[in-house]
This record gives sequence, C-alpha cells and structure tokens, in this order.
Amino acid sequence: MIENGLDFLLHTLLGLFVLTVMLRFYMQLTNAPFRNPFSQAVVSITNFAVIPIRRIIPSWGKIDLSTLILAFLIQFLLEFASLWIHDFPIMVADGSAWLALLGLAFIGIAKLSVYIFLYATIAQAILSWVNPHTPIGPVLDALTRPILMPIRRIVPMSGGMDFSPLVAFIVAQLLLIMLITPLEQQFLRLL
Repeated sequence: MIENGLDFLLHTLLGLFVLTVMLRFYMQLTNAPFRNPFSQAVVSITNFAVIPIRRIIPSWGKIDLSTLILAFLIQFLLEFASLWIHDFPIMVADGSAWLALLGLAFIGIAKLSVYIFLYATIAQAILSWVNPHTPIGPVLDALTRPILMPIRRIVPMSGGMDFSPLVAFIVAQLLLIMLITPLEQQFLRLL
C-alpha cells in the first residue's frame, strides 16, 4: 500500500521534472522564443540542475547535450527507484537488469518526446480555433514546425482545413504502438 503511494509520488515528481527538462531541450533545439511566461517558467524550474551540468558537458553544435543527459539520468533514477521501492533486488542483479534499466530510461525519454510533440500539436490545433494569439502560441508553433512542415508538403490543405495535425497524431500513435511499446516490453522482460 505505502509502496504504491511512494511509486505514485516518485513518478509524479520526477516524471514532471523530466518532462520540464525535455521541454527545455526541445525548445532550445527548435529555437522556440524564450521571452514569454511559459518559456521563462521552464527555464527557471530547470536552471538549478541544468547550469551545473552545462559546466561539465558542453553543447554539441545546436544540441544541448547537458540538458538531454540530465533528462536521461533523471529518467534512469526514476526507473531505478521504482524497482527499488517494489523490492526488486537491483543491487545484486546481473548485467541484463542494468541493461534493462538503461533501455527503459531511453524508452522513457523517447516516449516522452513523442508525447511532447503529440500534445503540443493537439494544443496548437485547439488554440488555433479558440485563441490563436495566446502567449504560448509561438512556443507551440516552434515545437511542432519540424514535425508538421514535412507533412504539410505531402498533405496539402483541403478546403481551408489543415490535416497535418491529424496525420501527425496518427503517425505518433503508430510509432508508440509499433516501435516504442514493443521495445519497452522487451526491456521489461529482462528484469
């Protein structure tokens, strides 16, 4: 009973922090504007952890490796702590368990990345109908542009309707169903 509560609390707190760190990573990667309340909140929440790691791990071109590695390490810690809370003998486990933990952390980051783009696309589509001039609009546009622009070249607008968010949603769901979930199941079998 108490382990379920601890697991929930752990996944909530660390999961939200990983989400925020990954948002920062993708906002930097896509050159999202940082002069709005949403971007400023993401930066201020993550600065305490990103700045010290940035001193050790430099960026690689346009890719902020320190932020990406921080997200991976926190996701790994989340997977490790979750097993530890449920009394999995991780400290005496063989190499396959540690490989499974690394794989689950990688899959967790990949799944979170798909969800970030998926929900940013949905939020952008809804806001385009309700309030297209919201302060978060430019951030959502920057996050979704690398995904939606190639789709828009293939699927043109029809009758004034942009179907690229629908296509992106379908592709994201297929990616989750056909690639990410089976890989996650393979890593879970190693434990």
